Amino acid sequence: MQMNTKPGPNELLTVREVCAMLKLGRSTVYSLINSRQLRAIKIGGSTRIREEAVQEFLQKSEDYGT
Repeated sequence: MQMNTKPGPNELLTVREVCAMLKLGRSTVYSLINSRQLRAIKIGGSTRIREEAVQEFLQKSEDYGT
């Protein structure tokens, strides 16, 4: 059986994974979170971002550019 490695819309991603997806640095991703441009949640001491939040951020970024 092969596992699906592509994240689903509700999958929680780490900051590191989002950095890799967006090709951004860690401090830039945290800056986007702190400025509320990218929605994130805290679980204990860990920050997680839903895949759908990344997609929403990208959509808003595209809308801004047009």
